[in-house]
Amino acid sequence: MTLMKEEAALEAVLFASGEAVEISKLAIAIEQDIRTTRLVMNHLMDKYNVKNRGIHIIRTDESYQMCTNPDYYSNVEQLVVIPQKRALSQTLLETLAIIAYKQPITKNQIEEIRGVNADHAVNKLVEYSLVIEKGRQETPGRPLLFGTSDEFLRYFGFASLQKLPMLDNDFDRLKEEATFEVNALI
Repeated sequence: MTLMKEEAALEAVLFASGEAVEISKLAIAIEQDIRTTRLVMNHLMDKYNVKNRGIHIIRTDESYQMCTNPDYYSNVEQLVVIPQKRALSQTLLETLAIIAYKQPITKNQIEEIRGVNADHAVNKLVEYSLVIEKGRQETPGRPLLFGTSDEFLRYFGFASLQKLPMLDNDFDRLKEEATFEVNALI
C-alpha cells in the first residue's frame, strides 16, 4: 500500500467507526506495524487539523477519532441535535477527581477519602461512561477496581492521563493552615 492509500484506508475506518479506534486495530486495518501506522496517522492528522477544516482527528492515549472542528459546532447544531454534556454535580466531580488521580481504586477507598458512601456516585460515573471497571484487587473479597475511561479524556479534553493538572502534594502544609484557621475561630 502506498502512503496515500494507507491514509485513505485509515480515513475510511475512522469515518465508518464514528468512535475512537485503537492504534493496534488501525495497524491491522492497513496491514502495517504500529510504528508505521502511527506515522501515517500523524501525517493524516496534520492534513486534517488545520483551522479551516470541518473535521479534525484527535488522539486519546492509544486511540484516534474523527470529530467535528469546534469552530463549526454552531453550523452543525442547525441540522443536528447535539447531545448535551451531562452536568456533573459536585459529588460526581469530587468522586471523579479521586478516581482520576488514585486509579485504580476501589469504592471502599473512595469512601475512606470522601467520608461518605460512594455507591451512587460511582454508579452514575459508570453510567455516564466516564469511569470503567479496571479489574479486581488481589485482597480478600476481591473488590472491583475503577479507573477513568477514554470518554473521560474526551469529555475533559485531555490527550492522556499524564495531562491532568498536577496536585499540590504539600498535604502537611495544608493541614497546618487548616488547623491554624480553625484555632483562630475558636
